[in-house]
Amino acid sequence: MSELVRVRRALISVHDKAGLAAMARALAARGVEIVSTGGTARAIADSGVAVTPIEAVTGFPEMLDGRVKTLHPAIHGGLLYRRDRPEHAATAAAHGIAPIDLVCVNLYPFERTVADPAVREEAAIEQIDIGGPSMVRSAAKNFDAVTVLTSPAQYAALLAELEAHEGCTTPAFRRACATAAFERTAAYDAAIAAWMARSDGEAFPNRLRIELVRHSLLRYGENPHQAAAAYRDGGAGEASVLAAEIVAGKELSYNNILDASAALEAVEDLRRLAPDRAAACVVKHTNPCGAALGTSPREAFDRAWAGDPLAAYGGIVASSAAIDPATAEAMARGERFLEVIVAPAFDDAARAALIERWKSVRLVAVGALRDSVPTALRWRSVPGGMLAQTPDGDAEHPGAYRHSAGPTPSESMRREAAFAMTVVRHLKSNAVCITSGEALLGAGAGQMDRLAACRHAISKSGDRIGDQAVAASDAFFPFADGPQLLVDAGVRCIVHPGGSKRDQETFDLCNARGVTCLVTGSRHFRH
Repeated sequence: MSELVRVRRALISVHDKAGLAAMARALAARGVEIVSTGGTARAIADSGVAVTPIEAVTGFPEMLDGRVKTLHPAIHGGLLYRRDRPEHAATAAAHGIAPIDLVCVNLYPFERTVADPAVREEAAIEQIDIGGPSMVRSAAKNFDAVTVLTSPAQYAALLAELEAHEGCTTPAFRRACATAAFERTAAYDAAIAAWMARSDGEAFPNRLRIELVRHSLLRYGENPHQAAAAYRDGGAGEASVLAAEIVAGKELSYNNILDASAALEAVEDLRRLAPDRAAACVVKHTNPCGAALGTSPREAFDRAWAGDPLAAYGGIVASSAAIDPATAEAMARGERFLEVIVAPAFDDAARAALIERWKSVRLVAVGALRDSVPTALRWRSVPGGMLAQTPDGDAEHPGAYRHSAGPTPSESMRREAAFAMTVVRHLKSNAVCITSGEALLGAGAGQMDRLAACRHAISKSGDRIGDQAVAASDAFFPFADGPQLLVDAGVRCIVHPGGSKRDQETFDLCNARGVTCLVTGSRHFRH
């Protein structure tokens, strides 16, 4: 049936009553009979619109605390019978089943309910909707004749459709609504299944259901010849570039999103390490080329930029604190250039100053950063499937580092070691970095061997390596050759996970040269 269908009878049963009264009045003005349930029926009646209660259609009262009210042939027959088949129409007429042309249902808020970690199982189960998804699926299956809405956001489009087609809906509109309906029920069932698995203590269920909503179509992917889109996890309980407000500049590109997300993750970890300080991180190709703590966001940014001004040019920066005019002035100074700036918020004057400096700069406001360590699984696509793992999100604990060689570390050296380890865990493996005064001096990232990573870190640090410099490695040193280069360059403390069969060679070197060696016991590969 590829034709216009007049809406004469609608069934409305919604939990979210936003926009309900206005839509009910608009339908009633077109002569549409409205059938409804429980609280929805009362809300429609209170708005001055005539409504037929569901029990008048089914001949049964709502029962079992509302668990059974729409599961009846008078409802599902009215939704499912084929209008183009005479035998279907005859059967419906014989049983007194009238057609339903429009279904408006939004489901119990199961996802919102289980987002509360303290929710009781009984309360969660009561938010598992049965009648709602059943009506949605019946209506969506018969989209040739029935229009189905699952969100208040669709009401305006429905009313515009009815206005444009004299009270009728088009095949294209009904099909689009049916597609959205099946997407909604699939997501709903996936959320229930995921909650059931979590309730059973399953971190990695047999079936991993990932509910993502398209955030945007991107101009291209990593390279101009690749098509791309960004998808958002609506259930993620953490600050996110995809959930952020773009307060200035054009849409983010594929690479912008990757780099901005990497910078945001780094400053969140640095903030957890030093919650009383501001943190900043400059990223190029997902690797921090500058990172620092400071007493103010301006100081943190200035020190982060100083880590590698050459690499930072054209980079992406994240700040753990809102951008104020002083920080904006520092960012816009001289020949500096930034493509994207990520922060919890932007002061109006700071925003204006940054836009005046760079017309195309993207300013990304992510809102308040979370104090809690992220727990949601991290996913990685590979040909033929996905990898899933828990996040590498625990904050560093410098007091737990084992002193394995050299002079006893001071508290300030332990703090510096923790800062260096926090930075190196955000560099691509193999990775080594050198820091001083809680600022990154130089990094060697993404190297095929750890010796090359040491050389790169030393080269980037240049002549800034002083008597307070700390070098951190994301994994153990398989030989003492890398530590030898670091010690010769002037590093006074080496911190690494340990675990090599040749660890003692590194310890012996540090003892002989008077360099402190700390072992964390935790590797931080980042591929």
